[in-house]
Amino acid sequence: MKGLQGLAWLLVFQSIGEVLSRGLSLPFPGPVLGMMLMLVGLRFQVVREPVAECAGFLLTHLSLLFVPVGVGVMTHLALLSQYGGRMLIIIALSTWIGLGVTALVLWWPDRKSEPRNEP
Repeated sequence: MKGLQGLAWLLVFQSIGEVLSRGLSLPFPGPVLGMMLMLVGLRFQVVREPVAECAGFLLTHLSLLFVPVGVGVMTHLALLSQYGGRMLIIIALSTWIGLGVTALVLWWPDRKSEPRNEP
């Protein structure tokens, strides 16, 4: 039963985020706002426990969530053959850029905390 309550909480936060995004014409997608609201809501046990149970269930069945993506790829094979090489290059570049930025963000505070040995 808690799993269904957790799913309800997820949908409530996503719906609130969507309403805020569209109602206030914010430049953020509704699910992103809902996720930020849920981050605040997870501080409360009444939200945290059901969402944790629902998240555990979804993670155990994660492979099923890729079936619609696989069907979508199969229905658009012509586009994949036309733009597949470009998409592969863009995905590889964006992955390397993301890794580089993450490394810099993790390295920067560590560099400032090291004492300098200046004469």
